[in-house]
Amino acid sequence: MRIDAISIFTEYFNALDLSLLGKARENHILDFNAHNLRDYTHDKHHTVDDSPYGGGAGMLMKPEPWGEALDAILPADGSATVIFTSPAGEVFKQATAHEFAAKEHLVFACGRYEGIDQRVVDYAATKAEVRLVSIGDYVLNGGEVAAIAMIEAIARLVPGVIGNAESLIEESHSNGLLEYPSYTKPATWRGLDVPAVLLSGNHAAIAAWRQEQQLERTKRVRPDLLSD
Repeated sequence: MRIDAISIFTEYFNALDLSLLGKARENHILDFNAHNLRDYTHDKHHTVDDSPYGGGAGMLMKPEPWGEALDAILPADGSATVIFTSPAGEVFKQATAHEFAAKEHLVFACGRYEGIDQRVVDYAATKAEVRLVSIGDYVLNGGEVAAIAMIEAIARLVPGVIGNAESLIEESHSNGLLEYPSYTKPATWRGLDVPAVLLSGNHAAIAAWRQEQQLERTKRVRPDLLSD
């Protein structure tokens, strides 16, 4: 899978060199590149923003550097998917991660300030599939943190990134429920015991307990998942 990110703060993406994603890049399972939007400007100040038409607080990212960046990065065959990180977008979920993990080429467009000129989104849609995606009902200073969260959620679903693929099956949201609580050695720690059923060796009873715990935790913490 190829993943590109366009940003004015490419240093954020150094985090993707760590842990399993870093190994996946070393093993050429993932091809990731971060592109500095300022490299596509032509004035001495590398300006990427200006005041919005119609007035309003803050600055808006200009279309010219975005257009040049997209022209340089997007393939001519329209096979890429451009993801604009935006609080005005659809909410990113585990199902979204699975959908994007099946794509060949993702391009994350990370806005700043008050966002990106709408014409950039419209232009990108003439060259690729376009999605506006949010990681939650709140606003960040820029799209980089959201992009990193999505990239990690997506990339770990790509075959070969996670060593034990079976570990993905019982995670939170994999079946619409939150994950059950987990325990390891020692069996007793600071007066707190591991549930006896997990020490019983009865796999059917353990499976039933885990399912019960998933339902209980989901009802208590995220009842909205049960009403979807």
